[in-house]
Amino acid sequence: MLSRWWQAWRTLRDERTLRRRAIPDVLWQLTLARYPFLAQRPDAELSTLRKLATLFLAQKEFSGGHGFAITNEIAVAVAAQACLPVLRLGLDAYAGFVGIVIHSDEVVARREIVDEAGVVHHYDETLTGEAMEGGPVMLSWPDVEAAGESAEWGYNVVIHEFAHVLDMADGLADGVPALPDRSSREAWLAVISAEYAEFCAHVDGGVDTLLDPYGAESIDEFFAVASEVFFVAPADMLIEHPQLYRLLTSYYQQDPAAHWRGQ
Repeated sequence: MLSRWWQAWRTLRDERTLRRRAIPDVLWQLTLARYPFLAQRPDAELSTLRKLATLFLAQKEFSGGHGFAITNEIAVAVAAQACLPVLRLGLDAYAGFVGIVIHSDEVVARREIVDEAGVVHHYDETLTGEAMEGGPVMLSWPDVEAAGESAEWGYNVVIHEFAHVLDMADGLADGVPALPDRSSREAWLAVISAEYAEFCAHVDGGVDTLLDPYGAESIDEFFAVASEVFFVAPADMLIEHPQLYRLLTSYYQQDPAAHWRGQ
C-alpha cells in the first residue's frame, strides 16, 4: 500500500514538473544542434531524453566554481548528455547525489599518495571532470561545450563522469555497475576483464587504440572511457570491440549503433 502511494505521488510530482518546467523548444533544439550524437537518435528516444533532462534539472543542484555563472544553456547541455546513459535505466540510477559543479576551465587538484615504504608523496593533477561517491560531480565547461566536436575521437567528459556515478552505485569503483545478481556480475567480469587486459597490452605496446589510453589506468577508468565511445562513436566500437559493445548494450539497454549516421 505504502509503495503504491509513494509511486503515485512521484508520478504526480514528475507530471507537474514536466508541465511547469519543460525545457523550451528553442533551447532544446539548440542543444541537439550542438551535439549531433544526441540529435540523430529516433524521435521517441529524444522525447524520453527531453523528459529525463527536465526531471534531472529539477532534482539536481547546479553551482559554478569560483563565480562561474550557470546559464540555462549550460545546465541543459549537461542534463541532456548526463541523461543519455540512463535513457532506459531511469533517473533513480543517479539518486545517490545532488550537486553538480561546473568550472570555467580545467581544475588543478592537489593529490596525496603513500608508497610501499610508507612515504607520502604530493602531486598536482589537472582534471576536466571528477565524480565523487555521494557527489558532487565536477565538470569543465569548455570540455562539455566542445562535446559535439570531441565526439570524433570518442571523448565526452559528461558521459565519462556519469559512468563513474553508475559504477559507484554499488559502493565500489571497480568497473562493475550495479547488476541484478551474482551470475550477472560474474558474466560482466569475464568480458570486461578480458577486454581490459587486451586493451592494456595494446597501450603498453604503443598500438593506436579507439578507446582513450587513459582507460588503462584502472578498470573503472576503462569502463568510463568505453562508455564514452559507446555513446558518441558506437559504430566504431561495434567494429573494434564487438564483445565490449554487446556488454554495454546489455547494461544500458540501448543499441546506439543501430541509429548511427556518423559525424
